[in-house]
Amino acid sequence: MSADMRISEETETKVDRNLLKKAVHGNKITSKRGIQERMFTFAFRGFVYPQIWEDPEVDIKALKIDSNTRIMTICSGGCNVMNYLTENPAGVTAIDLNPAHVALGRLKIAAAKHLPDYESFFLFFGCADDPKNIENYDKYIAPHLDEFSRKFWEKKSAPMGRRINMFKKNIYKYGLLGKFIATVHLVAKMYGQDPRDLLKARSMDEQRAIFDRTLGPVFNKRFVRMMCKKPESLYGLGIPPAQFDDLNESAQGDMANLLKARLERMACDFPIETNYFAWQAFGKGYDRENRKAIPRYLMEENYETVKKNAENAEVIHSSITDYLATQGSDAFDGYVFLDAQDWMNDDQLNELWSAVLASARDGARVIFRTAGEESPLTESLTEENLSPWDYDPSESPKAVAEDRSSIYGGFHTYTLDKKRIK
Repeated sequence: MSADMRISEETETKVDRNLLKKAVHGNKITSKRGIQERMFTFAFRGFVYPQIWEDPEVDIKALKIDSNTRIMTICSGGCNVMNYLTENPAGVTAIDLNPAHVALGRLKIAAAKHLPDYESFFLFFGCADDPKNIENYDKYIAPHLDEFSRKFWEKKSAPMGRRINMFKKNIYKYGLLGKFIATVHLVAKMYGQDPRDLLKARSMDEQRAIFDRTLGPVFNKRFVRMMCKKPESLYGLGIPPAQFDDLNESAQGDMANLLKARLERMACDFPIETNYFAWQAFGKGYDRENRKAIPRYLMEENYETVKKNAENAEVIHSSITDYLATQGSDAFDGYVFLDAQDWMNDDQLNELWSAVLASARDGARVIFRTAGEESPLTESLTEENLSPWDYDPSESPKAVAEDRSSIYGGFHTYTLDKKRIK
């Protein structure tokens, strides 16, 4: 590696860390919460989400995507980008602070463009555990990747060799989230339970019976209840300390009961044969046999649409606010902030929403999720930033009830009316 390349990598790493610190660090390093924040940023700066955990069906319904819609979203695992492409939007721009997520999002877009057929595409992301994927990467994808992403996937990382080898060992077992799910499985097995039993259910009644017999009682165990009280236990879900506080407030201090309720919703409130979030949580992968419990971008009937529209997607390594500052007015019709605002203080929220107002078209829709039930904007935004937006809080519980991932307490949709801008 040349000296210039080493300097470039060091500069990128420093920028990555600074962006993440700016987003998360709000307390002195000498305080308990300051130490927790720094532990989180240390964990989060690597590969976190092999799959995104927001239900695209809820997103798509709220965004009202058509052929003129231009969307800005946080990238995360990149599934949302690919899922939105099935609705033929004019464009999707994904933003992320995490270089691993940037590389994964760009990999998915390049794979959609250049893999030879649906079966090779499904093998790569639907199975993600076959040596053929590495051959296909080298032959079809790598030549079309940007230098940043190719360097990421081809960097050697013990013991697997190149990082791209995760796609022959089931990438969904990797990353901070994959390791978290593996830990949950391990804890369940300590108490004689196997989460995979839920995937054998033949009806929703049977799903509930299995949950009540197996995973439900685990949350009553002293060790599990103790671990649920620790912010560090949820770093694997990408939940920073500030968001943990919101969850704990919603739980009224009983985090074990809240987490049990949300896991129960995932396990019992939706048919298991189509809930791919449940398959990831309980089986560490998708339903590759029947191909029903898979994201819409991996469904064969959507493959040609995704492939065609991949030209309209891009992934940018930046903070949202910094990126929006480079855009002109009327740039976007839809904004997807996932749960990122749970990380932000009032100043950061107002800076973000000022940038949104400066870049949004009239009628633009902003959607986001929260760990707790309430929107933070009501108390945190200035009148100038809040007043141009229509918001109906009564819609949130309906959307939450439809979200198969079942992680979040709130789903919020804000619609811009430019006549109200002061």
